[in-house]
Amino acid sequence: MSNVTEMQFVAIPHHTPENLSDRVALRITKILRFFADTFFANRYGHRAVVLETVAGVPGMVAGALQHLKAIRLMQPDNGWIRKLLDEAENERMHLMTFIHIAQPNRFERGLIMLAQGIFYNLFFLLYLISSKTAHRLVGYFEEEAVYSYTEYLAGVDNGTYENVPAPQIAIDYWQLDASARLREVIIAVRNDEANHRDVNHYFADVLTNNQT
Repeated sequence: MSNVTEMQFVAIPHHTPENLSDRVALRITKILRFFADTFFANRYGHRAVVLETVAGVPGMVAGALQHLKAIRLMQPDNGWIRKLLDEAENERMHLMTFIHIAQPNRFERGLIMLAQGIFYNLFFLLYLISSKTAHRLVGYFEEEAVYSYTEYLAGVDNGTYENVPAPQIAIDYWQLDASARLREVIIAVRNDEANHRDVNHYFADVLTNNQT
């Protein structure tokens, strides 16, 4: 494994499935995308709140399991733990930002709790069974996230969604201009998701190559 600080990620909008593990990850992603599209339709702010709750899980789960593995084997983690925990923190900040924008109702807050509880346990088991599939799954999740935020941005640009002022938490976190609006927030979040996409596809590639 290369040290994270030396990694050079190549931005690939879509990773073409190369094996059964990849195809399973992509199929799961498409199924979940269908349900998200069906339930939220074009309510992108509320979609972001629920999906960012789920998105904050993989980095924390993977980081914890990589941490325990490094301790158990008494080996260095080559930078993976910090990268994964940073990803979890970044996704949490996405959630905090969109809570200010979308103002989720009581039902949606309940849905958040349910989605997190289910996904946490399923992802934990998946990572134990096949960490490469788990990272590929997150890579595909992030591909969809980039696509969704691109649609959201287009909606802001064409007037479908009001380009409201950016919440202060977003201005502070991404160091945006004090006059920043929703458009700038979406761009910042989309850039983050693209980075997570590339990192997780890279991790999946490393794990795949180590097994061949």
